[in-house]
Amino acid sequence: MDTSNRVGGAPSPRSWRTPGFVVACGCLIAMLAFGPRSSMGLFTAPLSEAHGWGRDVFALSIAIQNLVWGIGTPFAGALCDRYGPALVLGISGVLYALGLALMPYADTPLMLHLSSGLLIGLGLAGASFGIVIAGFSRIVPPEKRSWSMGVATAAGSMGQFLFAPTGQAFIAAYGWQTALILFGASMLVIPVLASSFAGAGGSKSAQAVTGADIGFAATIRQAFKHRSYVLLVTGFFVCGFQLAFITTHLPPYLTAAGISPGLASWAMALIGLFNVVGSYMSGVLGGKMSKRLLLCANYTLRGLCTALFILLPVTPVSVILYAAAMGLLWLSTVPPTSGLVVLMFGTRYLGMLYGFAFLSHQVGGFLGVWLGGVLYERVGSYDVVWWASVALAFAAAVVNWPITEKPAPALAAEAKA
Repeated sequence: MDTSNRVGGAPSPRSWRTPGFVVACGCLIAMLAFGPRSSMGLFTAPLSEAHGWGRDVFALSIAIQNLVWGIGTPFAGALCDRYGPALVLGISGVLYALGLALMPYADTPLMLHLSSGLLIGLGLAGASFGIVIAGFSRIVPPEKRSWSMGVATAAGSMGQFLFAPTGQAFIAAYGWQTALILFGASMLVIPVLASSFAGAGGSKSAQAVTGADIGFAATIRQAFKHRSYVLLVTGFFVCGFQLAFITTHLPPYLTAAGISPGLASWAMALIGLFNVVGSYMSGVLGGKMSKRLLLCANYTLRGLCTALFILLPVTPVSVILYAAAMGLLWLSTVPPTSGLVVLMFGTRYLGMLYGFAFLSHQVGGFLGVWLGGVLYERVGSYDVVWWASVALAFAAAVVNWPITEKPAPALAAEAKA
């Protein structure tokens, strides 16, 4: 019997929908979904100037996007856990495409918030690497899970590397409006690729998932009683604050400091390129050493690199070095974070539980983007937010240190009750 089309079943090795093929499609989805989102900073100046808006308007829109992305992720994860990733990825890809295509026609702040904020945020909630990782956890053997999480995250980074210079080239050649429409059209490939996940696991799967099945409500209750999970979720807030601030505000920060728009876009691309290496290595190392220590090291190095960058003069060399360093650290928090969730609770509710961690990440992203725009308009500088990012990095290292790397005892006890 061919199990590749069975609800909740893992793909059969004899089917064309093999685990290797699904991983390849998932990586392409992660690459496509992360590309436009990581290139939003390229549109800050041209979109604001075209409408006569301050940067705080676009910053609020991207902040809303981050918040909606975060709020929507636990729900998208729960749907993924229940029905499998194919449906969630397909619908979300369409929403993402619609949001990007409507951005050029947003002639009021409200319309901008609805398109780039609400629609793209919903699209990202169900089409980003979090859902892809949840899907991978159902089809790869346990010894390969950390690796697959690193591969999915690295693929998202490749999207940043490819889309950042491509977006700048589209803006230069066709204008920012057409660039956004072209980005939107590329998102329509996601539903096609998502069909490869059909049958890749839902809550009825007995062989693809691990962890106690005590229901959504009980799982959430026990997760937030588990100290290590709460610490993990808290630390992930800082990751979101830093990444969202840099993604949106680094390009205009650099151009204001005398760096060319071309180099500013390549700085974002370099972050994506080096993050391919960083994310992949994080996934590999997460299968061999302490995930908690990986997170502590990441946040500490982020704080040190950012402090040096803002203390030294902004030059092409410093920009390239900072982009490379941050790239190595950019999304390398994702494999150990998702890996710790699997270690604590298994894969049965990975989509939902990682989703709550990601919600914390996106609340941080909301504040990083929004505060960057508001403070720039009020004081004409990003300095306060830069230094806040440094302080939060060291705080996150401290928060992650006490995490216990073992299954959550309370969840196991309730499952036996």
